[in-house]
Amino acid sequence: MKKGILVIALITIATTNAIAQNESTSTTTTDNRENLFFGLKGGVNLSNVYDSEGQDFVADAKFGLAVGGFISIPILGKYIGIQPEVLFSQKGFKSTGTFAGSTYEMTRTTDYIDIPLLVSFKPIESVSVLFGPQFSYLLKQKDDFKGGTISSTQQQDFSNDNFRKNTFCLTGGADFNLDHIVIGVRAGWDVTNNNGDGTSTTPRYKNMWYQATLGYRF
Repeated sequence: MKKGILVIALITIATTNAIAQNESTSTTTTDNRENLFFGLKGGVNLSNVYDSEGQDFVADAKFGLAVGGFISIPILGKYIGIQPEVLFSQKGFKSTGTFAGSTYEMTRTTDYIDIPLLVSFKPIESVSVLFGPQFSYLLKQKDDFKGGTISSTQQQDFSNDNFRKNTFCLTGGADFNLDHIVIGVRAGWDVTNNNGDGTSTTPRYKNMWYQATLGYRF
């Protein structure tokens, strides 16, 4: 996870420097940092889980869909803003092993509604650095198992009637704003499960994910 966050940080710094150099040589760039924008975006998650107790559980990452909308709201001039989002986000993992002499593969796909509430720092017009909390609401969990001659699928659906019952996460990354086009890169990880009654627990197995999206802002 730390290596992935470092890679995203290095990409952000390098891209920011390149864009800043390009903008410094242009006299026609329009600064839109104080404007309010609505946007839509879609892309992919590369997700996995990790064992917070540091045991021997090892899983492989899997790809999932990420799609939704966002609002970019300036609050302190052109440099600071907030960006709430609502996303349909697929996470999960893959696991393989051997049991009774046969190999097996299990894939877990979890569907969430993710609501990031991000602070946006805009050092230049074309780059927004974002970080903040995220509340994730589990909609569905599907497990696909294949091993030997056995193949099965189990699925659970969740109603989420209590909006206080969610997973509290942290997420951060950067958006690169090319006129109306927005290219986003993020990393995120679970922190605690909110039980809906004012209490919370720390899950042993936590989601972690990297996200890349392409969006359009109006």
